Amino acid sequence: MTQALTATELDLINRYWRAANYLAVGQIYLLDNPLLKQPITLANIKPRLLGHWGTTPGLNFIYAHMNRVIRRDDLNMIFIAGPGHGGPAVVANTYLEGTYSEFYPNISQDEIGMKHLFRQFSFPGGIPSHVAPETPGSIHEGGELGYAVSHAYGAVFDNPDLIACCVVGDGEAETGPLATAWHSNKFLNPKNDGVVLPILHLNGYKIANPAVLARISHEELRQLFVGYGYHPYFVEGDNPALMHEQMAATMDTVLAEIKQIQHQARVDGNTERPMWPMIILRSPKGWTGPKEVDGLPTEGSWRSHQVPLSEMATKPAHVQILDAWMRHYHPEELFDQQGKLLPELAALAPVGMRRMGANPHANGGILLHDLRLPDFRDYAVAVPQPGAVDGEATRVLGTYLRDVMRHNMENFRVFGPDETASNRLSALFEVTDRSWMAEHLVTDDHLAPDGRVMEILSEHTCQGWLEGYLLTGRHGFFSCYEAFIHIIDSMFNQHAKWLKVTSQEIPWRRPIASLNYLLTSHVWRQDHNGFSHQDPGFIDHVVNKKSEIIRVYLPPDANTLLSVANHCLNSRNYVNVIVAGKQPAPQWLTMDAAIKHCTAGAGIWEWASNDQADTPDVVLGCCGDVPTLEVLAAVDILRQVAPELKVRVVNVVDLMTLQPIEEHPHGLSDRDFDSLFTIDKPIIFAYHGYPWLIHRLTYRRTNHDNLHVRGYKEEGTTTTPFDMVVLNDLDRFHLVIDVMDRVPKMQHRAAHIKQAMHDRLIEHKQYIEQYGEDMPAIRDWKWSY
Repeated sequence: MTQALTATELDLINRYWRAANYLAVGQIYLLDNPLLKQPITLANIKPRLLGHWGTTPGLNFIYAHMNRVIRRDDLNMIFIAGPGHGGPAVVANTYLEGTYSEFYPNISQDEIGMKHLFRQFSFPGGIPSHVAPETPGSIHEGGELGYAVSHAYGAVFDNPDLIACCVVGDGEAETGPLATAWHSNKFLNPKNDGVVLPILHLNGYKIANPAVLARISHEELRQLFVGYGYHPYFVEGDNPALMHEQMAATMDTVLAEIKQIQHQARVDGNTERPMWPMIILRSPKGWTGPKEVDGLPTEGSWRSHQVPLSEMATKPAHVQILDAWMRHYHPEELFDQQGKLLPELAALAPVGMRRMGANPHANGGILLHDLRLPDFRDYAVAVPQPGAVDGEATRVLGTYLRDVMRHNMENFRVFGPDETASNRLSALFEVTDRSWMAEHLVTDDHLAPDGRVMEILSEHTCQGWLEGYLLTGRHGFFSCYEAFIHIIDSMFNQHAKWLKVTSQEIPWRRPIASLNYLLTSHVWRQDHNGFSHQDPGFIDHVVNKKSEIIRVYLPPDANTLLSVANHCLNSRNYVNVIVAGKQPAPQWLTMDAAIKHCTAGAGIWEWASNDQADTPDVVLGCCGDVPTLEVLAAVDILRQVAPELKVRVVNVVDLMTLQPIEEHPHGLSDRDFDSLFTIDKPIIFAYHGYPWLIHRLTYRRTNHDNLHVRGYKEEGTTTTPFDMVVLNDLDRFHLVIDVMDRVPKMQHRAAHIKQAMHDRLIEHKQYIEQYGEDMPAIRDWKWSY
């Protein structure tokens, strides 16, 4: 049988692997003495040992073999380390290939640089223990598990020459998001997309427990991945020489298979979904580490998950074991006396941008091109008078996104969990289809291998695809039902943290396109689906993140939605959250007025106010489409029952304007805020979400004590649209009652007006329980001033 590696190649690749392992152990343990020119002493060891060894040697093994084929075949490859704490491995390998020192010149490729490399790891003022934004070549935050595969697929969509080597840890493989992400192969078009090479790394254990996939039979494991649609190859064992030979031969077979699949699709025109190859690597946890410590098995055990040797100050024998462990890699055979990697080993790494740490796809801003955007003003709804016409805001947005897609068919995709049509964005299907490589039926709607609308009923997978797509230099848009975007709360967290670090602390990371959410089918129009579909709390979660990163918009109609969406698609390094309804609703602003209003973020609606020549008696604020409707309907009632009342209407489209400018770049100055909301008049504020968020954003404002907020308060059911706002006291009648309770000049008439409003509420309840729909006076109400 022909060997994949000659004896010389085997020796070299094994020494390279040993060098990476040596550097990884040094990062976890050492402060000094990087080349072991003296015996290790306690003074050389970090006082706090943080980091993870267990997964590291397997990652180093894979990285070395990827380098071999990249260099031989001139491959364009990135490396995604799914195991949560594989930082020592990827840092070690990018250091060996030279990219780390290029990004961080103080971490030079010599003894001094190696000392800095070791000291900085998991150390104050240094770098995290996982693969983080600081790590060259990374697009995947290793601190949270479950998203490696979806990130990898997102990276290779529309990147036909790219291979994403995606290592999946066996603990990560137990997560729900990861389990679904295997199905991404049903959306990968071998003609136009790149390749994901998944490598499931089974080392037997998680933190303390066995890994599920490591404890099922070989045949059951094989069948599992055949069932997912992959052709699995196994590399198993613990003998380094045999494992290197197995891995090299397997990589040769896998790459030949990938090349054949691509040839059949790109040359022969085969459009059938292929069985993509994958590798299952089974190696000991903590491979090449201490066999046992204190008489207990360590290599191949859960005890090697983090730091196999601890309590160094109280157990001198552990210091000796560490010394022996590091010396058994024979650093003198790997580095010269100055600490530089020996030339014959350095020659194993790819060069230039073919190094995985230097691949531009892992610093996507380098490759980012602006979208060719149509003029959003061309899609405007004609609004002859405020409220004179109805429109479906997201349907209008869909026509704009259709033409964004038309002009950007190589670097823009729309993502969502089976809701593109439901969310009224179906105009997209005039220019593209849903991506789909699985079986087709003649009754299917808009499915095609080259479709650019990405739908799978997994918010996790949609989010992961989009993040991978953005991080490699493209643009995207994610629409979702508002209540269920919470499913990706933690994924949003990680992406926002990534943006915070890259935009503020890592100058070599180029800005990427913003992550744009459209949350529709929102809380106020989930009357048909009921309480389970009613939750506006994602906004509260988002505003916890750094103000430099997050933006939240609640456009009240179609023209403001168009203006906001255009702004978001032009932005960089933000997470933009847009909340907008999809149901027919009154349209308030002309396009010219919408642009001015959105640019300001908040402002007085003069046409709805009557305080122009006087001080207002009350300010009615609103944020969100349904709250805006109810405020204007309340103003209509007030003009009829209390024409002497001076009312100012302030609409907020950019939620963050409510914060002081010191807290958010979009925040209003105290002077501007006071000029809108006054310093001493009652403010009745109707808000789309949970009311306490408005208090949180405005607690430092002068007139906060006079602020009364109505919003969602966890009251909902299957009912009529108007009854939803009534249940939460956000309706026009409750707003009028609030005004009566808070405007001193109305006290002499308040009881009569409040009684009339309570009567209307009783009439409403009786009507809907008899007829099953809202009263005509509610359904047919129009703004008429």
